[in-house]
Amino acid sequence: MAENKAIVEQSFHIEGIKVGTIQKLILALQHLVAMFGATVLVPILTGLDISVGLVCAGIGTLIFHLCTKRKVPVFLGSSFAFIPVIIAVGEQYGDLRFAQGGIVVAGFVYVLISLLVKAVGVEKITKYFPSQVIGPMIMVIGFNLIPTAWSMASNNFAVAFITLGIAVAISQLGKGFFKQLAIMIAVIIGYSISLYFNIVDTTLITEAAWIQVPSFTLPKFDIGAVLMIVPVVLAVFMEHVGDVTTNGTVVGKNFIEDPGLNRTLLGDGLATMVAGFLGGPANTTYGENTGVLAITKNYNPQILRIAAVFAIFLGVIGKIGGVLRSIPVPVMGGISLMLFTMIAYIGIKNLKDMKVKYTPKNLIIIASILILGLGHNVGLNIALPITDKVALSGLSLAAIIGVLINRVLYHGEFQKK
Repeated sequence: MAENKAIVEQSFHIEGIKVGTIQKLILALQHLVAMFGATVLVPILTGLDISVGLVCAGIGTLIFHLCTKRKVPVFLGSSFAFIPVIIAVGEQYGDLRFAQGGIVVAGFVYVLISLLVKAVGVEKITKYFPSQVIGPMIMVIGFNLIPTAWSMASNNFAVAFITLGIAVAISQLGKGFFKQLAIMIAVIIGYSISLYFNIVDTTLITEAAWIQVPSFTLPKFDIGAVLMIVPVVLAVFMEHVGDVTTNGTVVGKNFIEDPGLNRTLLGDGLATMVAGFLGGPANTTYGENTGVLAITKNYNPQILRIAAVFAIFLGVIGKIGGVLRSIPVPVMGGISLMLFTMIAYIGIKNLKDMKVKYTPKNLIIIASILILGLGHNVGLNIALPITDKVALSGLSLAAIIGVLINRVLYHGEFQKK
């Protein structure tokens, strides 16, 4: 009897399912797998350290849970929205530590927004970010990244499109948790094909130590780099609201009210600041993990905290970092084509789902954001000079102008509110 009682005390109860220690670990591994591919892809594409990215994802998730009173079952992974501006800063300055500085400030802006939300209420903040602004901003993120993915795929189109085809097939035809593994399975098969054709640099694995300290770096700060990166917060703010709302819908709770949007934003902001100080990419809530919650029906936030600890362990195991760095560029190019296209689609879907009316005002807002955000791809380089080395352009300029135009055109509606 005593032994049975001990077993019961070591387990927890969710949705009518009693889950013990071993089951907790398995469920946590599922979440780790779900976020793994996308989280390591951001450091790979931007040049940041993969191991640092994993450690920052784990630490960031634990910070988030602390800020949200351990109530919200969320995992924080690397944010795709920051990829273009991190790459741009790296190219302009030749040093990604300036991008880190921008990430730190972006996280701080998130913290300030969380304080504003608490002070004035969520409705007064979100009215500046309606769907006619957010939808095209998300589209710009995706469309700007697709050329990068195509360039990566061009290293070996055969491997890239085989990888892409497998990922798409599983995501469309797969069932249950197998469907959640589309990215990982496609990468593994693409990697295996690359091994067969001898296009994998295995020395990256053999020369790596089993245990190593990730290559943490301190940030550098420059006003130009900061102004290139911080405006992305405008795009990811509403994405955060959407993710938290979706997560709450799956769980059956209103996390916007309890523990509160201000707390979820605070957790996201502090996690991003820590990542910037350590050398990792900005953090964000992950829809992949919400999908796992929906499949397993296990909503206990403790599972996500265990997954966070696993991510930290992976970051200090050198051999795993070596394997990740050895993934051929065309393999990641194929996966990136799928992921970045999906980002653009989410922006389009946002306009449809929110039933945005294509009135003259909304068309002006949408067109302005798309032209400013994508114009450089067709030779239309509109930029606002910041320093002698840096100009505000692309998504950053588009986000600011989009918000301002919306505010001017809908001045009457703002006055009523």
